[in-house]
Amino acid sequence: MGLYLKQLLAGRDFAKNDAFASGMANFVYVLGDNERKECMVVDPAWDVPGIIDFIESEEMNLVGALVTHYHPDHVGGDLFGYKISGLSQLLSLKPVRIHVSRLESEGVKLVTGVSAGDLEEHEGGDEVEIGNIRAKLLHTPGHTPGSQCFLADGNLVSGDTLFIGGCGRVDLPGGSAEDLYNSLTQVLGRLPDETMLYPGHDYASMPVSTIGAEKKGNYCFRVSGLEGWMSLMGRQ
Repeated sequence: MGLYLKQLLAGRDFAKNDAFASGMANFVYVLGDNERKECMVVDPAWDVPGIIDFIESEEMNLVGALVTHYHPDHVGGDLFGYKISGLSQLLSLKPVRIHVSRLESEGVKLVTGVSAGDLEEHEGGDEVEIGNIRAKLLHTPGHTPGSQCFLADGNLVSGDTLFIGGCGRVDLPGGSAEDLYNSLTQVLGRLPDETMLYPGHDYASMPVSTIGAEKKGNYCFRVSGLEGWMSLMGRQ
């Protein structure tokens, strides 16, 4: 199977002269079929032309966008008074379908200004075809109600649900500590240990990990039960 997966870092691979983007350390992913030369971009933000330039330099055809959650650093919009480019600019340059969780679509529309007609709404467990590659959409609420991760050929793009050595915060609007606990323990924690982990931000000394390594070393998987987890998250 010709899986194509590229990890791009804000401030290094795109938005190279944007100090705010560099400080936020967002990863953007390009996921697709290396044989068919078709791809989708995960969470395009900060420098959409630069991301498109990379895709075209790889001789890939962009056929869609995948959204992990609605926060502006992942989809564009206003963040602390800073205007971030994202989905709306992507549509002006490449009018592709945007794949979102049904529970996240209102947030995406609100912060980016895209319309309902631009979005393809999904439920957890749906699959999106990219050439001959199938990306499974895992609903992982907690950071936001409609947060989702993308699983393709043993590779997990986790957005802000799971980081290397940590997890997403739950103190923003729509966040839920209990939902995040269930997403980590009942969804992501049940994936095979060898599943490769590609997080939404560069918060660690290494850019990728595995589910097995995180279950051993990530404090999020080492809390004893829901009560301990709620106490930990209450101190966030």
